Amino acid sequence: MGIFNFISKEKKESLDKGLEKSNRNLFSKLGKAIAGKSKVDDQVLDELEEVLITSDVGVDTTLKIIERIEERVARDKYLNTSELNQILREEISGLLEENQIQGITGFDLPDHQKPYVILVVGVNGVGKTTTIGKLAAQYKQMGKKVILGAADTFRAAAVEQLKLWGERVEVPVVSHGMNTDPSAVAFDAVKHAVELQADVVLVDTAGRLHTKVNLMNELSKIKRVMQKFIPEAPHEILLILDGSTGQNAFIQAQEFTKATDVTALAITKLDGTAKGGVVIGISDQFKIPVKYIGVGEKVGDLQPFVGSEFVDSLFK
Repeated sequence: MGIFNFISKEKKESLDKGLEKSNRNLFSKLGKAIAGKSKVDDQVLDELEEVLITSDVGVDTTLKIIERIEERVARDKYLNTSELNQILREEISGLLEENQIQGITGFDLPDHQKPYVILVVGVNGVGKTTTIGKLAAQYKQMGKKVILGAADTFRAAAVEQLKLWGERVEVPVVSHGMNTDPSAVAFDAVKHAVELQADVVLVDTAGRLHTKVNLMNELSKIKRVMQKFIPEAPHEILLILDGSTGQNAFIQAQEFTKATDVTALAITKLDGTAKGGVVIGISDQFKIPVKYIGVGEKVGDLQPFVGSEFVDSLFK
């Protein structure tokens, strides 16, 4: 199947550009690992293991990839190092495919759930509010009716930033200002969305509460008030992670998946880092679909994640 069957040429170019640093980092390490070697042997596999770990793929996922390659070496009896790039692509693509929701792309909305309620979580500084703004802009471009809820009431900047996005993309923002009850904001946002027959409502939440128990309690309370209007809300809990933090993104994912039922991931800021391998590890370790990746500043640079396209750009 051709590479552009999934995303447009413009988006693919943006993805290639956004992953340039990760691509260069991976290939310079890979080149050194196989220099002067003609076949994939134990020494090459040891070097490859180090390449993947230092490219932020993570230890457990790296070992899984190495094991798959070892099985192929044993099966095929002999593999050239020149084939290693292609084999790596195939094994990583297979791994990513296992963890994706089949047949669903980032911006699909189920017809039977309206308004579709997305609760957005993540620590401060990962690009949470910006991601919400970019999602709102793209849904609006698709002709969807969007409502935003500014329930990160612990930070004045978060409330103001969301309001600015609302003005910019011309979608209503439900806000009670700073230091107000987040669950009351969520309640009003969902109520407003039901009244206006909106297609989608995106609710921002606090990025930092002192303990995991606080975070758990706050998110549980927000969910309970939403359910007064829509019993199955939120339909999606989207965790935003900063790809440029590498292994720290794993730790954030661990904390949030313990505190709440995260159903989808968005990994941002991949354009400014060589740590793009983190997407592979996080997808594999948490078994939660990566729904979006951020590969640039523009609204359209928040893209639906397609594993095969991602791997193609990473190994270009």
